[in-house]
Amino acid sequence: MKAYQWDGEGSSLVLRDLPIPQPAAGEVQIKIKACGLCHSDCHILDGTGSQWIKHRPITLGHEISAQITALGEGVTEFHVGQRVGCALIAPSTAIGLDFNGGYAQYAVAPAQVIVPLPESLSYERACIAVDAMASAYHAVVGTGEVTSSMTVGVLGLGGLGSTGLAVACLQGATVYGFDINQEKFPSALKAGAKACHSSIDECKDVTFDIVFDFVGINATMLAAINAVKREGRIVLVGMGDSDMKLPTGLIVMKNIEIRGSLGGRKEQLPTMFDLIAEGKLDPQVEEVPFEGLVDALHRLEQGKAKSRFFVRPNGPE
Repeated sequence: MKAYQWDGEGSSLVLRDLPIPQPAAGEVQIKIKACGLCHSDCHILDGTGSQWIKHRPITLGHEISAQITALGEGVTEFHVGQRVGCALIAPSTAIGLDFNGGYAQYAVAPAQVIVPLPESLSYERACIAVDAMASAYHAVVGTGEVTSSMTVGVLGLGGLGSTGLAVACLQGATVYGFDINQEKFPSALKAGAKACHSSIDECKDVTFDIVFDFVGINATMLAAINAVKREGRIVLVGMGDSDMKLPTGLIVMKNIEIRGSLGGRKEQLPTMFDLIAEGKLDPQVEEVPFEGLVDALHRLEQGKAKSRFFVRPNGPE
């Protein structure tokens, strides 16, 4: 089978011919139908996220929708031919991070990370839902605990941020979106945002109960700290800067709570799938050729992606 592997710091992805992996006890073998390209992989390749990878070489790719092709011993809750996704649920079980992932034609995964896909959800939309959209959903509903009584600011309207904004609107909150790229505004307003601006500084008359930072650089966190109300909450999702210099005195004096939010939760995925099927969440996806995966990751890193990229390692079927 064909697989893109990363050998470690200083190396790029290498397309290799590898044996098709066989499932051990408690595992399933899956044929990758679609795999989303995630900015986390850009961090791994540029070295800022290399510490996340414990075993090398590794096949990257963790936004996966697939079809089960074989069952390991003891796996009884799934069947061959079933449409599934892979959830990122715990350390040591993250496909594409802790063990070989979906930038390949086949993979094996622990049965505990496998989640059935409804027939109404396409493979290409499902691969984005199981990680990127799930991360934004959990940030808003789980970590942020957004309710209808809140006024919410969303910094960064990229793939995760736009989903986070839509989820906050579905929660009934009053939501404002912020991005330096005004081309992001129409879709945010369509999703239910009250208003969109280039900077949260333009909303000094708005009292923000909570601010989500989907960018994660020093400037956006500082803006969030300045904008959120006294005893308000900030949820940090983006990881643009690995180190920040923040006004600790202001954080203390305003009694601000800062929470980090990583990934989604397996138990939230059925709700996510229903929202997509009902048209309440609409993932924007763009297919790139499997042979062009490395170039697409470069485009993603450079901020040139207007939708969520995905590949079909086995081609269209």
